[in-house]
Parts: sequence; C-alpha cells; structure tokens
Amino acid sequence: MKRLTHKQREVSMRKIKEILRLHASGLSQRQIATSLHLSAGAVNKYLQLAHLAHINWPLPDKCTDNQLLHQLYQSKIKATTKKSASINCTMLRQELIKKHVTLQLLWEEYCARNQQTQCYSYSQFCRLYKTWQGTQQLSMRQTHKAGDKVFIDYCGPTVPITNAATGEIRQAQIFVAVLGASNFTYADATWTQRLSDWISSHIRMLNYYGGVPHLLVPDNLKSGVTKACKYDPDMNRTYADFALHYDTAILPTRPRKPKDKAKAEVGVLIVERWILARLRHQSFFSLYALNQAIKILLVDLNNRPFKKLTGCRKSQFDLLEKNVLKPLPQQAYEYAAYKIARVNLDYHIEVQKHYYSVPFALVKNEVDVRLTATMVEIFFNSNRVAVHKRSTLPGAHTTQIEHMPIAHQKQAGWSADYFLNEAIKIGLSTRDIIQYNLTHRKHPEQSYRSNLGILRLEKTYKGRLENACRYALAQGCYRRKNILSILQKGLDQPATDLSLDAAAPDSCQLHENIRGAVYYQSHSSEKEES
Repeated sequence: MKRLTHKQREVSMRKIKEILRLHASGLSQRQIATSLHLSAGAVNKYLQLAHLAHINWPLPDKCTDNQLLHQLYQSKIKATTKKSASINCTMLRQELIKKHVTLQLLWEEYCARNQQTQCYSYSQFCRLYKTWQGTQQLSMRQTHKAGDKVFIDYCGPTVPITNAATGEIRQAQIFVAVLGASNFTYADATWTQRLSDWISSHIRMLNYYGGVPHLLVPDNLKSGVTKACKYDPDMNRTYADFALHYDTAILPTRPRKPKDKAKAEVGVLIVERWILARLRHQSFFSLYALNQAIKILLVDLNNRPFKKLTGCRKSQFDLLEKNVLKPLPQQAYEYAAYKIARVNLDYHIEVQKHYYSVPFALVKNEVDVRLTATMVEIFFNSNRVAVHKRSTLPGAHTTQIEHMPIAHQKQAGWSADYFLNEAIKIGLSTRDIIQYNLTHRKHPEQSYRSNLGILRLEKTYKGRLENACRYALAQGCYRRKNILSILQKGLDQPATDLSLDAAAPDSCQLHENIRGAVYYQSHSSEKEES
C-alpha cells in the first residue's frame, strides 16, 4: 500500500464517514462543507475517492477505519497509474544536475511529450520522483548542480619515496578533489599538507579541470581554515587570496559532519582502491615519478563505467560540467604568504631578517605583509602603503626615499657632489671652502654637518656669504665659526681693505686651531669699544 502523507490524514475518519452519510441523505456538497467546517474541495475530493472505490453508505459492519482509508486511496492510485504516462526517474535526476533545471520545467516537458496520453499532475509527478529518490543509495540523495562545487581532501594512507642516494624513505601525501555533479576526480602527490603544497595542488587541480567551480569545499585542514567553526570559520589569508584570484568562494564543511563532504570521502576511498592499491608493489625514487604513475591510473579511474548510472566520470564531466565551469584567469596564482609586522622607530619592518621601509607616519602601528617569491607588499587598514622587491640579504635595509621624514630625506641625499653643487650656486669662493673641508678630513662624511652649516649662512646673510668666503680664504680660515664671525663683524663688506691682511702667515692655512688675523681684529675692536 502506498504510504499516505500527513495532509491525507488531516481529516479524521469520523468526518469522512459523516461526508458519506450526509451525501447519502441528499445534502449538497456545499451544505456538507458548511456543516462539517470543511472546504467544498475537500468534500468533493472524498466523495470522488468513494466513487472510485465503489464505497456506499451505510458501510459494511466489519469495515475498520484502516480498511476504509486503504480502499479510498488505493483505488485512486490504481486508476491514476493505469491512465498516466510513465516517467523516467533516472533521466530526471541527470537533468536536475544541470544548472537552473527544476522539477517544474521537467514536468512541463513531460506533459508536452505525452499530449496524447493522460499525464500525472505536478504534485503526483514530484511525489513519484521523490519516492524513487528515496530508494537510491544515501550518497546519491544530495543534488549537486553542474559546475557548482568541488570537494577537497587528503588520503589517509601515504606513499613511500626512497632517496636513491641516501636510502632515506620519505612519505608523500595524496591530494584528492571530486567535482560534485560528475564525480570527475583529480589526485596528485605532494611532500606535505602545508600551505604551499596545498595551494600548488589547487592550481594543478583547476588546470586539470580546465575551469573553476563556483565553490571550493575543503575539510577543515589548517592550511585552508585557520579556525574551524560551524557558523563562521576563519579562512587562511593565502587561501582566501587564492580564491579571490580565481573568482571562486570557499565553503568549509562543518566540523565533525562527514556527510557535508560525502563526495570527498567517496573520492578518497576510490583513489585508495583504484590508484594507491595498484601502486603498493612499486618503488618510487622521486615525487615526479609517483605523480606520473598517478596520472596514468587517474585516466583509467575517470573512464571506468558507473555500476548504477549510465556513462563514466569523464563522460559525465564532458556532458554536464566542462562547459559550465568558469574560465581560468590569464595568469596562474603566484603563491603568497601573509604575516603581521610592527613598524619600528626607524620606519622599517623586519621580514625574514631583512628590513623594508614604510611611510614614517605608521611608526609603532601593525601592518599586514604579503610575501611572494619576488615582491613584498605592505598593507595598513586594507590599503597598500608600500611595495618592495624582495631581498634575501640578512641585516640589510631596503628604503624608499619618500617614506622618510623631510629632514631625513635631505640627510639621505647628502654627498660630496651634493655640497659642491650647492656651493657653486653661491660662488667660487664658497665652493673652495667646501672643497677644502671635504678633502681635509679623514672621511668626507665628517665634514657634512660643518658644510651644511656654512651653506645655511646664505639664508641668514643673503648675498654676503660669497664675499665672506673670499675674505676667509685670504685669511686661511675655513671653519664655519670663522666665516660667521666675518659676517657678524661686517668684514665681508666692500669697504674692508683686504690688503691689510695680505701678509697673514701661511701657517693659518695649515692648522684649524690657529685663530688668524680676523680673530684678533674682532677682539681688538671689542677692547676699544669697552
């Protein structure tokens, strides 16, 4: 007997009997509906069922409620089955996998194909399909749209690889991915399950499929999910960056819910049975050799015919998913790692013992760092604030001049050529003073601050520095305080007779501790004033 739905049991058997009794007494269907507080449609429905089952009032004495209910609905099922065109539930399932296909659309197409035959109603059509679906394997009850999801996991067993030179044995991990609609499977071997190998396997997987599904459904592996949660898991920054590059999304399975990734569980089992089991007697001496062997067996796995469905994984992929996957980007994803760094007082951050500059305004703030094989990108509040070429020199600095404060920028630009160029703008005598200071120190850098002080005198004594330097050269004095004294005393003015000091001893030019005539001139004038 067909199992009755809850809605079919809503009306109590008492009311069904009352419908039959009142109808036999001559009341109309509307009067019966008003009397029993039912809809006119419900009354008509039960009278139609009684007519099909040849049930009349009064009922036989030994007729129980279950017998009456059985006769009412069994008669409808038999009558409907005889006059309605059959449906192919296997075909319906194959069609429903395709994107945007619904049971409503399939029912309309079913009716259009069987215009000469009585067809099932939409509700009966859906009921029959769901009844058939319930008889299938539990793993088939989940419906996956074409191009929608790929399920990702690792096999439990590993494969030993022997180092031919040392004899050391290392275990390789087996990455497995399964497309939801077609069960098209991918597998490869990596040394570890760490983030770099995890991302590399994803890139090869998408290249193997030739496109990108809408969702990546991984297990809660630390490489992909930093914090597993039923409601709001935290994604690894690199994994999220990978998904953004390929314009897809990540939907981790719920913790301790293996049914969420049933496709991956079955895919792993199939790979273990049809690939790893076949390789158990072979010896491998490189990861490349293992992957080549897996590649060959993977073709055989995807071409094996299904036992209960038509075709194979490869044919279903070509039919359902190949043309609905999103296209691959023009450039493959470049692996990038993320870290958090704090900006030091020298407006640099440390990344693997190398120092990279950031804008000085971010001193003491935390910034996000994105590391690729060639670049270092620095972000603050999701805005990129600096980009550097990656360097492997430990302890060295990579600095951009625009990241420095203005004062530091100027100091960073100091050099012998810089001071000579600035001095020549003022005059030849100023240039000679600067040149003397640069060449008469053990290291030119020791004269930078002194030379800067001399050049800045031009701002205070506009237009006079060149004459003061000419006077200082005549006296053999090159220090800033000597030139400042000349400017303060006005000895650089045109009225000054430089010939008075023409006979100044050359010894003044030999050592900076000798005061020279200018010093005594200024002091003698001070005594006279006093």
